[in-house]
Amino acid sequence: QVQLVESGGGLVQPGGSLRLSCVASVSHFSIYKMGWYRQAPGKQRELVASISSGGSTNYSDSVKGRFTISRDNAKNTVYLQMNSLKPEDTAVYYCKIFAFASIWGQGTQVTVSS
Repeated sequence: QVQLVESGGGLVQPGGSLRLSCVASVSHFSIYKMGWYRQAPGKQRELVASISSGGSTNYSDSVKGRFTISRDNAKNTVYLQMNSLKPEDTAVYYCKIFAFASIWGQGTQVTVSS
């Protein structure tokens, strides 16, 4: 059974940083494209970053230059390093294995506020 467990969220001041982690319980983790989504209150879930099995990355315009996605295949883990955080980054963040459309973790709350 595929499971995703996100962690690392919290309350941070504008301009601060957080690193999110997601451990995936899945065989052959390294072959899967992974991503991070976020959902703010009253808004649709949006894709903010993705990383291919080969390590190629893509970012939404709203986070480009501030967020970095990475993966450690030995640990079945994908990370999202978030720098220069803004209040509009406040959301619940979810990781995703694109090959498993219906599988979502519980998410981790990120709140950016002074």
